[in-house]
Amino acid sequence: MYYDRLRQKVRAARVRERQRQEAYTLLDSLDVCQHIAPVYLPLHADIEAEAHQYYNLPGGRGSCKSSFASLEIVNGIMKDTTGRSNAIVFRLVAGTMRESVFSQISWAIDTLGVGHLWRGTVSPMRYEYIPTGAQIIFRGLDDASKLKSIKPKKGTFRFIWFEEFSELPGPNFTRNVLQSVMRGQGAKFVVFRTFNPPISKNNWANVFIQEPDKRAATLLTNYTMIPPEWLGDSFLYEAERLKELNPKAYEHEYLGHPTGTGGEVFPNLEIRAITDQEIKNMEYIYQGLDFGFAVDPMAFLRVSYDRKHDTIFFLDEIYERGLSNRAIAEKIKAKHYDKSMFFDVRSERYRESSAYIICDCAEPKSIVDLRDMDLMAMSCYKEPGCVEYRTKWMQHRKIVIDPARTPNAYREFVNYSYETDKDGNFLSSLPDKDNHTIDACAYALDGLIYRRGLSA
Repeated sequence: MYYDRLRQKVRAARVRERQRQEAYTLLDSLDVCQHIAPVYLPLHADIEAEAHQYYNLPGGRGSCKSSFASLEIVNGIMKDTTGRSNAIVFRLVAGTMRESVFSQISWAIDTLGVGHLWRGTVSPMRYEYIPTGAQIIFRGLDDASKLKSIKPKKGTFRFIWFEEFSELPGPNFTRNVLQSVMRGQGAKFVVFRTFNPPISKNNWANVFIQEPDKRAATLLTNYTMIPPEWLGDSFLYEAERLKELNPKAYEHEYLGHPTGTGGEVFPNLEIRAITDQEIKNMEYIYQGLDFGFAVDPMAFLRVSYDRKHDTIFFLDEIYERGLSNRAIAEKIKAKHYDKSMFFDVRSERYRESSAYIICDCAEPKSIVDLRDMDLMAMSCYKEPGCVEYRTKWMQHRKIVIDPARTPNAYREFVNYSYETDKDGNFLSSLPDKDNHTIDACAYALDGLIYRRGLSA
């Protein structure tokens, strides 16, 4: 029995030695550069020269940033014949790893044609480079406390990869993670941070990679920097289609440019000109009014709602401070919004009717004043949670804003964002500031939201 086990160990040792020799021969002819997009070749040389420790790789769809990181990790482990260079790959949620980073490493191994030199398992999720025993370990950060027990069999985690870096809670969190895995006296580390830049310019990840750090190299890439034959016609078609239909979404998703605040309450905005012809064909017109208090402005908003396409159009506004109720009434009448003129598509003629103005129910006296001045002023519906309910209703519709027609509504809706705590995490509660046209819009659509059937 003893000699049987000994013979097995000897045979295994001979197999490993044969694989090592095969690996050495293969490495001499392996050219990883032919599989790396040209835009990344300077970074490849940078890694070879150990010029930096951190590599920030933000990019849009199809920018091959994850492909680059996976190729560098596989290639780097294979080049270390001591077996002391290991890798650890992170995503925030462990359940997303098998279909993302694990598959990406598998792709890199197959692309380099070295699948016979690697052994992969999914439980636990890891890859082992057979000739040296070096490993690539995959971990979700759902429970970061478990990281303290993670150690390679030998050597260090030379390569550390944060996929979808922006998903993580914040910079302090990532620093704590790195402190758990960057261990080893005199060790050289290579840390990849790959992510699609969040829409918010102020998102912590976007800000973080812009902070001066002589140890870090940053490269923003997009699909236009990648050989088109690598992406395929279908990918290129979808990119160009989105560019035509929604340029802002294209700029963010495909070019990787932050185009908003990231915590937008209303990410469903379409900013464009609204033509007079469009307005003539709008059948349903709604009006809302938020009374000003002290230094707060009065906001009157006139909107249309396309029921077929679930789209809200902002048509006009009155936005001023220090107005009396009489002055408010005069300004509305001066625009003839006490008598709404709009094109009735059913009768194919212009139609005139009394116009409802749905107002803030917290000001019953002001509503009575407007009625005394011959305006169809009505109180909005009120119940616990109504602000959140109205906001959620508007969030599920497209909102089209023409900055030339409603400049203050444009400013408020674009900038209306969830506030953050001290760690940069967004709070769930709605901010109660700079939301006057937002409230006016919610009041205007009150009859739709609560099915009260009020329209011009």
